[in-house]
Amino acid sequence: MMNRLYNSLEPRVMDDDMLKLAVGEQGPQEEAGQLAKQEGILFKDVLSLQLDFQNILRIDNLWQFENLRKLQLDNNIIERIEGLENLTHLVWLDLSFNNIEAIEGLDTLVNLEDLSLFNNRISKIDSLDALVKLQVLSLGNNQISNMMNIIYLRRFKDLRALGLSGNPMAETEDYRMFIWAYLPDLVYLDSRRIDEHMKEQAEIKHQYSIDELKHRENLIRTRLEDEQSWQKKLEDHKSLSAIRDESELTNVEMKIVEYSEDITELYNGLMTLEMQLVEQLEETINMFERNIIDLVGFFIENVQSLMAQCRDLETHHHEKLLEISINTLEKIVKGELDEDLPEDVRALFVDKDTIVNAVGASHDIHLLKIDNREDELVTRINSWCTHLVDKIHKDEIIRNRKRVKEINQYIDHMQNELDNLDSSDIID
Repeated sequence: MMNRLYNSLEPRVMDDDMLKLAVGEQGPQEEAGQLAKQEGILFKDVLSLQLDFQNILRIDNLWQFENLRKLQLDNNIIERIEGLENLTHLVWLDLSFNNIEAIEGLDTLVNLEDLSLFNNRISKIDSLDALVKLQVLSLGNNQISNMMNIIYLRRFKDLRALGLSGNPMAETEDYRMFIWAYLPDLVYLDSRRIDEHMKEQAEIKHQYSIDELKHRENLIRTRLEDEQSWQKKLEDHKSLSAIRDESELTNVEMKIVEYSEDITELYNGLMTLEMQLVEQLEETINMFERNIIDLVGFFIENVQSLMAQCRDLETHHHEKLLEISINTLEKIVKGELDEDLPEDVRALFVDKDTIVNAVGASHDIHLLKIDNREDELVTRINSWCTHLVDKIHKDEIIRNRKRVKEINQYIDHMQNELDNLDSSDIID
Protein backbone atom coordinates (compact mmCIF):
# COMPACT_ATOMS: atom_id res chain seq x y z
CA MET A 1 0.00 0.00 0.00
CA MET A 2 1.31 3.37 -1.04
CA ASN A 3 0.39 5.18 2.17
CA ARG A 4 2.33 2.66 4.26
CA LEU A 5 5.55 3.90 2.67
CA TYR A 6 5.25 7.10 4.66
CA ASN A 7 5.13 5.46 8.07
CA SER A 8 8.87 5.80 8.35
CA LEU A 9 8.60 9.59 7.94
CA GLU A 10 7.54 12.04 10.62
CA PRO A 11 3.74 12.57 10.63
CA ARG A 12 2.82 16.06 9.52
CA VAL A 13 0.24 18.54 10.77
CA MET A 14 -2.11 20.47 8.49
CA ASP A 15 -1.04 23.97 9.55
CA ASP A 16 -1.32 27.33 7.80
CA ASP A 17 2.14 27.00 6.23
CA MET A 18 1.22 23.71 4.52
CA LEU A 19 -2.11 25.06 3.34
CA LYS A 20 -0.65 28.34 2.02
CA LEU A 21 2.08 26.45 0.17
CA ALA A 22 -0.43 24.05 -1.39
CA VAL A 23 -2.79 26.85 -2.41
CA GLY A 24 0.08 28.87 -3.88
CA GLU A 25 1.49 25.94 -5.87
CA GLN A 26 -1.89 24.90 -7.20
CA GLY A 27 -3.13 28.40 -7.99
CA PRO A 28 -2.81 30.24 -11.32
CA GLN A 29 0.76 30.68 -12.53
CA GLU A 30 0.30 33.64 -14.92
CA GLU A 31 0.66 37.34 -14.02
CA ALA A 32 -2.68 37.41 -12.20
CA GLY A 33 -1.55 34.40 -10.18
CA GLN A 34 1.72 36.07 -9.20
CA LEU A 35 -0.18 39.17 -8.10
CA ALA A 36 -2.53 36.99 -6.04
CA LYS A 37 0.46 35.38 -4.32
CA GLN A 38 1.90 38.77 -3.43
CA GLU A 39 -1.39 40.05 -2.01
CA GLY A 40 -2.29 36.75 -0.42
CA ILE A 41 -4.92 34.23 -1.48
CA LEU A 42 -8.02 34.04 0.69
CA PHE A 43 -8.76 30.43 1.66
CA LYS A 44 -12.49 31.07 1.27
CA ASP A 45 -11.96 31.69 -2.46
CA VAL A 46 -10.24 28.34 -3.08
CA LEU A 47 -12.38 25.80 -4.95
CA SER A 48 -9.93 22.89 -5.25
CA LEU A 49 -7.23 21.70 -2.86
CA GLN A 50 -4.71 18.88 -3.36
CA LEU A 51 -2.93 17.50 -0.28
CA ASP A 52 -1.93 13.99 -1.33
CA PHE A 53 1.42 12.33 -0.39
CA GLN A 54 1.97 14.76 2.53
CA ASN A 55 2.18 12.16 5.36
CA ILE A 56 -0.74 13.90 7.07
CA LEU A 57 -1.90 12.18 10.25
CA ARG A 58 -4.92 14.34 11.09
CA ILE A 59 -7.34 16.52 9.10
CA ASP A 60 -7.34 20.02 10.59
CA ASN A 61 -7.43 23.79 9.89
CA LEU A 62 -9.79 23.54 6.91
CA TRP A 63 -12.56 25.65 8.44
CA GLN A 64 -11.70 28.70 6.27
CA PHE A 65 -12.17 26.77 2.98
CA GLU A 66 -15.93 27.30 3.14
CA ASN A 67 -16.41 27.30 -0.66
CA LEU A 68 -14.17 24.33 -1.43
CA ARG A 69 -15.60 21.99 -4.09
CA LYS A 70 -12.83 19.40 -4.47
CA LEU A 71 -10.52 18.03 -1.77
CA GLN A 72 -7.78 15.47 -2.38
CA LEU A 73 -6.29 13.83 0.75
CA ASP A 74 -5.26 10.45 -0.64
CA ASN A 75 -1.99 8.64 0.15
CA ASN A 76 -1.51 9.96 3.68
CA ILE A 77 -1.71 8.27 7.10
CA ILE A 78 -5.04 9.75 8.21
CA GLU A 79 -6.77 7.64 10.87
CA ARG A 80 -10.09 9.49 11.32
CA ILE A 81 -12.46 11.50 9.13
CA GLU A 82 -12.81 14.80 10.98
CA GLY A 83 -12.42 18.55 10.55
CA LEU A 84 -14.68 18.76 7.48
CA GLU A 85 -17.70 20.39 9.16
CA ASN A 86 -17.42 23.75 7.34
CA LEU A 87 -16.92 22.28 3.84
CA THR A 88 -20.63 22.23 3.08
CA HIS A 89 -20.11 22.93 -0.64
CA LEU A 90 -17.75 20.00 -1.14
CA VAL A 91 -18.68 17.88 -4.18
CA TRP A 92 -15.63 15.59 -4.56
CA LEU A 93 -13.62 14.04 -1.72
CA ASP A 94 -10.72 11.59 -2.03
CA LEU A 95 -9.54 9.86 1.17
CA SER A 96 -8.14 6.75 -0.47
CA PHE A 97 -4.93 5.04 0.69
CA ASN A 98 -5.11 6.05 4.34
CA ASN A 99 -5.58 4.23 7.68
CA ILE A 100 -9.26 5.06 8.26
CA GLU A 101 -11.20 2.41 10.21
CA ALA A 102 -14.71 3.93 10.39
CA ILE A 103 -16.91 6.17 8.26
CA GLU A 104 -17.73 9.30 10.27
CA GLY A 105 -17.54 13.10 10.24
CA LEU A 106 -19.48 13.57 6.99
CA ASP A 107 -22.80 14.80 8.42
CA THR A 108 -22.55 18.33 6.95
CA LEU A 109 -21.38 17.37 3.43
CA VAL A 110 -24.88 17.47 1.96
CA ASN A 111 -23.61 18.34 -1.54
CA LEU A 112 -21.04 15.56 -1.83
CA GLU A 113 -21.44 13.53 -5.04
CA ASP A 114 -18.17 11.59 -5.30
CA LEU A 115 -16.51 9.90 -2.30
CA SER A 116 -13.45 7.66 -2.42
CA LEU A 117 -12.38 5.65 0.64
CA PHE A 118 -10.48 3.07 -1.38
CA ASN A 119 -7.72 1.12 0.38
CA ASN A 120 -8.43 1.82 4.05
CA ARG A 121 -9.42 -0.38 7.01
CA ILE A 122 -13.19 0.10 6.97
CA SER A 123 -15.36 -2.88 7.99
CA LYS A 124 -18.87 -1.38 7.94
CA ILE A 125 -20.78 0.92 5.58
CA ASP A 126 -22.71 3.48 7.64
CA SER A 127 -22.87 7.14 8.72
CA LEU A 128 -23.45 8.34 5.14
CA ASP A 129 -27.10 9.38 5.64
CA ALA A 130 -26.45 13.09 5.05
CA LEU A 131 -24.95 12.45 1.59
CA VAL A 132 -28.28 12.65 -0.22
CA LYS A 133 -26.64 13.58 -3.57
CA LEU A 134 -24.07 10.75 -3.54
CA GLN A 135 -23.49 9.35 -7.04
CA VAL A 136 -20.08 7.64 -6.86
CA LEU A 137 -18.81 5.62 -3.89
CA SER A 138 -15.45 3.83 -3.87
CA LEU A 139 -14.87 1.42 -0.97
CA GLY A 140 -12.63 -1.18 -2.60
CA ASN A 141 -9.70 -2.79 -0.76
CA ASN A 142 -11.21 -2.50 2.73
CA GLN A 143 -12.38 -5.08 5.28
CA ILE A 144 -16.13 -5.19 4.56
CA SER A 145 -17.43 -8.75 4.86
CA ASN A 146 -21.18 -8.64 5.61
CA MET A 147 -23.40 -8.46 2.52
CA MET A 148 -26.07 -6.75 4.66
CA ASN A 149 -24.03 -3.55 4.22
CA ILE A 150 -25.51 -3.38 0.71
CA ILE A 151 -29.02 -2.96 2.14
CA TYR A 152 -27.89 0.30 3.77
CA LEU A 153 -26.99 1.75 0.35
CA ARG A 154 -30.58 1.42 -0.95
CA ARG A 155 -31.41 4.84 0.55
CA PHE A 156 -29.08 6.63 -1.90
CA LYS A 157 -31.36 7.04 -4.90
CA ASP A 158 -28.73 8.87 -7.02
CA LEU A 159 -25.97 6.27 -6.51
CA ARG A 160 -24.81 5.10 -9.94
CA ALA A 161 -21.24 3.80 -9.44
CA LEU A 162 -20.03 1.56 -6.60
CA GLY A 163 -16.61 0.01 -5.99
CA LEU A 164 -16.23 -2.86 -3.51
CA SER A 165 -13.64 -5.18 -5.08
CA GLY A 166 -10.86 -6.27 -2.74
CA ASN A 167 -13.22 -6.69 0.24
CA PRO A 168 -13.98 -10.12 1.79
CA MET A 169 -17.60 -9.80 0.62
CA ALA A 170 -16.42 -9.62 -3.00
CA GLU A 171 -15.20 -13.22 -2.69
CA THR A 172 -18.68 -14.60 -1.96
CA GLU A 173 -20.40 -16.53 -4.73
CA ASP A 174 -23.52 -14.33 -4.86
CA TYR A 175 -21.65 -11.00 -4.57
CA ARG A 176 -22.53 -9.43 -7.93
CA MET A 177 -26.03 -10.92 -8.22
CA PHE A 178 -26.89 -9.68 -4.72
CA ILE A 179 -25.78 -6.11 -5.47
CA TRP A 180 -27.45 -6.05 -8.89
CA ALA A 181 -30.72 -7.17 -7.29
CA TYR A 182 -30.73 -4.93 -4.22
CA LEU A 183 -29.36 -1.79 -5.92
CA PRO A 184 -31.42 -1.72 -9.15
CA ASP A 185 -30.48 1.87 -10.08
CA LEU A 186 -26.74 1.12 -10.05
CA VAL A 187 -25.05 1.49 -13.47
CA TYR A 188 -21.42 0.58 -12.68
CA LEU A 189 -20.07 -1.99 -10.23
CA ASP A 190 -16.30 -2.24 -9.72
CA SER A 191 -15.69 -0.04 -12.78
CA ARG A 192 -17.72 -2.32 -15.07
CA ARG A 193 -21.07 -1.43 -16.60
CA ILE A 194 -23.84 -3.69 -15.36
CA ASP A 195 -25.53 -5.82 -18.01
CA GLU A 196 -29.32 -5.22 -17.97
CA HIS A 197 -30.11 -8.88 -18.70
CA MET A 198 -27.96 -10.02 -15.77
CA LYS A 199 -29.63 -7.42 -13.56
CA GLU A 200 -33.05 -8.86 -14.47
CA GLN A 201 -31.84 -12.38 -13.66
CA ALA A 202 -30.54 -11.17 -10.30
CA GLU A 203 -33.86 -9.50 -9.47
CA ILE A 204 -35.72 -12.71 -10.32
CA LYS A 205 -33.37 -14.76 -8.14
CA HIS A 206 -33.83 -12.47 -5.12
CA GLN A 207 -37.45 -11.53 -5.82
CA TYR A 208 -38.87 -12.89 -2.57
CA SER A 209 -36.31 -11.16 -0.36
CA ILE A 210 -36.63 -7.89 -2.27
CA ASP A 211 -40.44 -7.95 -2.05
CA GLU A 212 -40.19 -8.50 1.69
CA LEU A 213 -37.62 -5.70 2.02
CA LYS A 214 -39.76 -3.27 -0.01
CA HIS A 215 -42.72 -4.16 2.19
CA ARG A 216 -40.66 -3.43 5.29
CA GLU A 217 -39.33 -0.17 3.83
CA ASN A 218 -42.87 0.97 3.02
CA LEU A 219 -44.00 0.20 6.54
CA ILE A 220 -41.11 2.15 8.02
CA ARG A 221 -41.73 5.04 5.64
CA THR A 222 -45.43 5.10 6.55
CA ARG A 223 -44.65 4.95 10.23
CA LEU A 224 -42.12 7.76 9.85
CA GLU A 225 -44.68 9.91 8.08
CA ASP A 226 -47.18 9.17 10.85
CA GLU A 227 -44.62 10.10 13.47
CA GLN A 228 -43.83 13.36 11.67
CA SER A 229 -47.54 14.14 11.46
CA TRP A 230 -47.92 13.38 15.15
CA GLN A 231 -44.93 15.54 16.02
CA LYS A 232 -46.44 18.41 14.02
CA LYS A 233 -49.72 18.07 15.88
CA LEU A 234 -47.83 17.95 19.14
CA GLU A 235 -45.87 21.08 18.25
CA ASP A 236 -49.10 22.84 17.26
CA HIS A 237 -50.58 21.77 20.54
CA LYS A 238 -47.59 23.12 22.42
CA SER A 239 -47.80 26.39 20.48
CA LEU A 240 -51.45 26.81 21.44
CA SER A 241 -50.71 25.88 25.02
CA ALA A 242 -47.91 28.42 25.15
CA ILE A 243 -50.42 31.18 24.42
CA ARG A 244 -52.30 30.22 27.54
CA ASP A 245 -50.90 30.24 31.02
CA GLU A 246 -48.46 27.35 31.37
CA SER A 247 -50.26 26.27 34.50
CA GLU A 248 -53.23 25.28 32.32
CA LEU A 249 -51.24 22.37 30.87
CA THR A 250 -52.43 19.75 33.31
CA ASN A 251 -50.61 16.69 34.52
CA VAL A 252 -53.10 14.61 32.53
CA GLU A 253 -52.07 16.18 29.23
CA MET A 254 -48.42 15.75 30.06
CA LYS A 255 -49.01 12.08 30.89
CA ILE A 256 -50.84 11.52 27.60
CA VAL A 257 -47.92 12.99 25.68
CA GLU A 258 -45.48 10.92 27.72
CA TYR A 259 -47.43 7.69 27.16
CA SER A 260 -47.70 8.42 23.44
CA GLU A 261 -43.93 8.84 23.24
CA ASP A 262 -43.54 5.54 25.12
CA ILE A 263 -45.78 3.81 22.56
CA THR A 264 -43.72 5.23 19.69
CA GLU A 265 -40.52 4.11 21.40
CA LEU A 266 -42.01 0.63 21.90
CA TYR A 267 -42.93 0.46 18.21
CA ASN A 268 -39.43 1.48 17.15
CA GLY A 269 -37.93 -1.10 19.49
CA LEU A 270 -40.16 -3.93 18.24
CA MET A 271 -39.56 -3.04 14.58
CA THR A 272 -35.81 -2.82 15.14
CA LEU A 273 -35.79 -6.27 16.75
CA GLU A 274 -37.85 -7.67 13.88
CA MET A 275 -35.53 -6.13 11.27
CA GLN A 276 -32.53 -7.61 13.06
CA LEU A 277 -34.25 -11.00 13.15
CA VAL A 278 -35.04 -10.76 9.43
CA GLU A 279 -31.40 -10.01 8.63
CA GLN A 280 -30.18 -12.89 10.80
CA LEU A 281 -32.70 -15.32 9.35
CA GLU A 282 -31.91 -14.22 5.81
CA GLU A 283 -28.23 -14.84 6.41
CA THR A 284 -29.02 -18.24 7.95
CA ILE A 285 -31.38 -19.18 5.11
CA ASN A 286 -28.79 -18.16 2.52
CA MET A 287 -26.19 -20.28 4.29
CA PHE A 288 -28.64 -23.21 4.41
CA GLU A 289 -29.39 -22.72 0.71
CA ARG A 290 -25.70 -22.86 -0.16
CA ASN A 291 -25.20 -25.96 2.00
CA ILE A 292 -28.24 -27.82 0.66
CA ILE A 293 -27.18 -27.03 -2.92
CA ASP A 294 -23.73 -28.44 -2.12
CA LEU A 295 -25.31 -31.58 -0.64
CA VAL A 296 -27.53 -32.02 -3.68
CA GLY A 297 -24.45 -31.59 -5.85
CA PHE A 298 -22.66 -34.35 -3.93
CA PHE A 299 -25.74 -36.60 -4.23
CA ILE A 300 -25.89 -36.04 -8.00
CA GLU A 301 -22.18 -36.82 -8.32
CA ASN A 302 -22.75 -40.10 -6.43
CA VAL A 303 -25.75 -40.95 -8.61
CA GLN A 304 -23.75 -40.27 -11.77
CA SER A 305 -20.88 -42.36 -10.43
CA LEU A 306 -23.20 -45.28 -9.61
CA MET A 307 -24.91 -45.04 -12.99
CA ALA A 308 -21.52 -45.03 -14.70
CA GLN A 309 -20.75 -48.28 -12.84
CA CYS A 310 -24.10 -49.69 -13.98
CA ARG A 311 -23.23 -48.85 -17.58
CA ASP A 312 -19.86 -50.58 -17.21
CA LEU A 313 -21.56 -53.67 -15.77
CA GLU A 314 -24.14 -53.62 -18.55
CA THR A 315 -21.39 -53.35 -21.17
CA HIS A 316 -19.54 -56.27 -19.56
CA HIS A 317 -22.81 -58.25 -19.43
CA HIS A 318 -23.46 -57.44 -23.09
CA GLU A 319 -20.01 -58.64 -24.15
CA LYS A 320 -20.37 -61.90 -22.18
CA LEU A 321 -23.89 -62.50 -23.48
CA LEU A 322 -22.78 -61.90 -27.05
CA GLU A 323 -19.87 -64.31 -26.60
CA ILE A 324 -22.12 -67.05 -25.13
CA SER A 325 -24.75 -66.50 -27.85
CA ILE A 326 -22.25 -66.85 -30.69
CA ASN A 327 -20.79 -70.02 -29.10
CA THR A 328 -24.31 -71.43 -28.73
CA LEU A 329 -25.05 -70.64 -32.40
CA GLU A 330 -21.91 -72.49 -33.49
CA LYS A 331 -22.92 -75.55 -31.41
CA ILE A 332 -26.43 -75.51 -32.93
CA VAL A 333 -24.99 -75.35 -36.45
CA LYS A 334 -22.65 -78.29 -35.68
CA GLY A 335 -25.42 -80.18 -33.88
CA GLU A 336 -23.43 -80.28 -30.65
CA LEU A 337 -25.97 -78.53 -28.41
CA ASP A 338 -27.32 -80.98 -25.84
CA GLU A 339 -29.74 -78.59 -24.11
CA ASP A 340 -33.33 -78.04 -25.21
CA LEU A 341 -34.00 -74.38 -25.95
CA PRO A 342 -37.45 -72.74 -25.87
CA GLU A 343 -38.87 -72.21 -29.33
CA ASP A 344 -38.83 -68.39 -29.12
CA VAL A 345 -35.16 -68.47 -28.08
CA ARG A 346 -34.20 -71.04 -30.73
CA ALA A 347 -35.84 -68.79 -33.33
CA LEU A 348 -33.12 -66.19 -32.71
CA PHE A 349 -30.32 -68.57 -33.57
CA VAL A 350 -30.86 -68.38 -37.33
CA ASP A 351 -27.56 -66.75 -38.21
CA LYS A 352 -24.88 -64.56 -36.65
CA ASP A 353 -26.40 -61.21 -37.75
CA THR A 354 -29.73 -62.07 -36.17
CA ILE A 355 -28.23 -63.02 -32.83
CA VAL A 356 -25.90 -59.97 -32.79
CA ASN A 357 -28.82 -57.64 -33.52
CA ALA A 358 -30.97 -59.22 -30.84
CA VAL A 359 -28.26 -59.00 -28.17
CA GLY A 360 -27.42 -55.43 -29.28
CA ALA A 361 -31.09 -54.35 -29.01
CA SER A 362 -31.23 -55.78 -25.49
CA HIS A 363 -28.08 -53.84 -24.60
CA ASP A 364 -29.54 -50.58 -25.94
CA ILE A 365 -32.76 -51.06 -23.92
CA HIS A 366 -30.79 -51.64 -20.73
CA LEU A 367 -28.64 -48.53 -21.31
CA LEU A 368 -31.76 -46.46 -22.00
CA LYS A 369 -33.30 -47.61 -18.73
CA ILE A 370 -30.13 -46.63 -16.85
CA ASP A 371 -30.10 -43.20 -18.55
CA ASN A 372 -33.79 -42.62 -17.77
CA ARG A 373 -33.29 -43.62 -14.16
CA GLU A 374 -30.35 -41.23 -13.82
CA ASP A 375 -32.32 -38.36 -15.39
CA GLU A 376 -35.28 -39.09 -13.13
CA LEU A 377 -33.16 -39.05 -9.97
CA VAL A 378 -31.32 -35.85 -10.94
CA THR A 379 -34.54 -34.08 -11.96
CA ARG A 380 -36.38 -35.11 -8.79
CA ILE A 381 -33.58 -34.07 -6.42
CA ASN A 382 -33.15 -30.70 -8.16
CA SER A 383 -36.90 -30.11 -8.09
CA TRP A 384 -37.04 -31.07 -4.40
CA CYS A 385 -34.16 -28.70 -3.59
CA THR A 386 -35.73 -25.78 -5.48
CA HIS A 387 -39.13 -26.38 -3.88
CA LEU A 388 -37.60 -26.63 -0.40
CA VAL A 389 -35.60 -23.40 -0.72
CA ASP A 390 -38.53 -21.52 -2.24
CA LYS A 391 -40.81 -22.71 0.55
CA ILE A 392 -38.35 -21.59 3.23
CA HIS A 393 -38.10 -18.13 1.64
CA LYS A 394 -41.89 -17.87 1.29
CA ASP A 395 -42.46 -19.06 4.88
CA GLU A 396 -40.02 -16.42 6.15
CA ILE A 397 -41.80 -13.70 4.14
CA ILE A 398 -45.16 -14.82 5.56
CA ARG A 399 -43.71 -14.97 9.10
CA ASN A 400 -42.25 -11.47 8.79
CA ARG A 401 -45.44 -9.97 7.39
CA LYS A 402 -47.52 -11.60 10.12
CA ARG A 403 -45.13 -10.29 12.74
CA VAL A 404 -45.16 -6.75 11.32
CA LYS A 405 -48.95 -6.88 11.16
CA GLU A 406 -49.09 -8.02 14.79
CA ILE A 407 -46.80 -5.17 15.85
CA ASN A 408 -48.88 -2.60 13.96
CA GLN A 409 -52.15 -3.94 15.35
CA TYR A 410 -50.80 -3.98 18.88
CA ILE A 411 -49.40 -0.44 18.64
CA ASP A 412 -52.60 0.85 17.01
CA HIS A 413 -54.65 -0.78 19.75
CA MET A 414 -52.55 0.85 22.48
CA GLN A 415 -52.69 4.24 20.74
CA ASN A 416 -56.47 4.00 20.33
CA GLU A 417 -56.85 3.04 23.97
CA LEU A 418 -54.80 6.09 24.94
CA ASP A 419 -56.72 8.39 22.59
CA ASN A 420 -60.06 7.18 23.99
CA LEU A 421 -59.12 7.68 27.62
CA ASP A 422 -60.92 10.38 29.59
CA SER A 423 -59.03 12.60 31.97
CA SER A 424 -60.83 10.97 34.86
CA ASP A 425 -59.59 7.54 33.76
CA ILE A 426 -55.98 8.68 33.96
CA ILE A 427 -56.48 10.43 37.29
CA ASP A 428 -58.18 7.37 38.76
